[in-house]
Amino acid sequence: QVQLVESGGGLVQPGGSLRLSCVASGFTFSTHKMKWYRQAPGKEREFVADIITFPYITTYIDSVKGRFIISRDNYKNTVYLQMNKLRPEDTGVYYCSTNSNDEDYWGQGTQVTVSS
Repeated sequence: QVQLVESGGGLVQPGGSLRLSCVASGFTFSTHKMKWYRQAPGKEREFVADIITFPYITTYIDSVKGRFIISRDNYKNTVYLQMNKLRPEDTGVYYCSTNSNDEDYWGQGTQVTVSS
């Protein structure tokens, strides 16, 4: 049973920081690419970042490059998204995701609100 549980969202002022966590279980975490997506109000879900296993190559959408950092701890079965210099347009529900046996899995999401 694949399970992905996100946490760390909240309300933050523009320019602030948050760190999201996603704890995974039910599959061999260390061999799987892990991804973060987000969905802003009234918009479709969009890819944000991903990270593969060693050598831990990362990918980001242009709008978060230089501000967000995705990382993983294979001993803790956890993927992180460090978000810095947050902007109001970063607001949305953030989801952790992976693919296992050709099926996509999603966490429940954690709300991030960037507002003064």
